[in-house]
Formats: sequence, structure tokens, C-alpha cells
Amino acid sequence: MSKRLESFIKMNREEFDELEPSADLWSRIEQHLPTQYEEPKKRETKTFSLGFVMRVAATVILVMGIGFAAYLRNTKKETVDLAAINPEYAQQQIQYTSLIESKRTELKSIAKTEPELYKEFSSQIAKMDSTYKQLNSDLLTSPNQERVLHAMIRNLQIQTQVLNQQLSVIEQYNNMKKEQKNETKDI
Repeated sequence: MSKRLESFIKMNREEFDELEPSADLWSRIEQHLPTQYEEPKKRETKTFSLGFVMRVAATVILVMGIGFAAYLRNTKKETVDLAAINPEYAQQQIQYTSLIESKRTELKSIAKTEPELYKEFSSQIAKMDSTYKQLNSDLLTSPNQERVLHAMIRNLQIQTQVLNQQLSVIEQYNNMKKEQKNETKDI
């Protein structure tokens, strides 16, 4: 069908060219047009001042800080009053922990001279200390807190015994070294 239309237009081309719009057509069109040509309004790009950006950033940091502080406050571990469970065990716990700290300080004195021996001794104590920490965390949720506290005291007693043995071994080792030096001087 488009070929027929095309051929019709070609055959009657002269008749189409004869018709011209009237002269007042353009004036009527101009009447409907606005007086000035207005470009379509562009969206204004929003710009932010440095002060505004800084206030927003400060607000965000403040809100995050408050949220973090609230989170830390809520996740703060509860502590159990050992004296409320058993005053005698609480006193023993204090005595053993201070004794263990002083023994560990003595043990650290060999770290420079005998690092391998110190490493071996400290790994044994670290294992027992991790068990103690596990018992301490179990104390919060245990239905039988006195039993867990007794196990904690027993762990501290064993740590003290092990530290005493380790310090004894170190003393014997140092005495043996001194004897060997004296023997080499005598020869």
C-alpha cells in the first residue's frame, strides 16, 4: 500500500505544490506563541556550605558516640560479689592472686637468661590461667556459685604450687651452673 501512496504523490506532485498556506497563517501562529522565548527551567543544583557539612558531620559523630557509649554500658560484664557467696573463699582468692602475681614477677627474672625455659613455664601457667578465667565467667551463670568458686580457689592453689616448683627448678639450675663455674675455676 505504501508503494501506491508513493506513486500517487509522484503523479500528483504539481497539484500539491500549488497549494500554499495563507499569509496570515504565520501571524496567527505567532499570536499563540509567548512574547519571549523562555527556555525550560533547569533544576538548580544544590550546593552546601562547608559550615553546613561540618554541622552534619559533627551531629553524625555525636550520635554514633552516644550509641557506642550506650552499647558499651549495656555489654558491661556483671561482676559477682565473691564475699556474698563465701567470705572465706573470697579472702583466699585475694591471697592466692597476690601470691601468684609475686611468683610470676620472680619467674620473669629468668626471661632474659633462659628464654626457652621461661617460655615453657609461662605456657603452663597460661593454660591454668585460661581455665581460671573460664571458671570466672561460668561463675556468673552457675546455679551453684559456691562450687565454682571452690574450683577457682583450687585452680589458684595449683597455680601457686606449679609456680613454686618452677622457681625451685630455676634455683637448682642456677646452683648447678654456679657449681660448674666453681669446678672450672678450681681446675
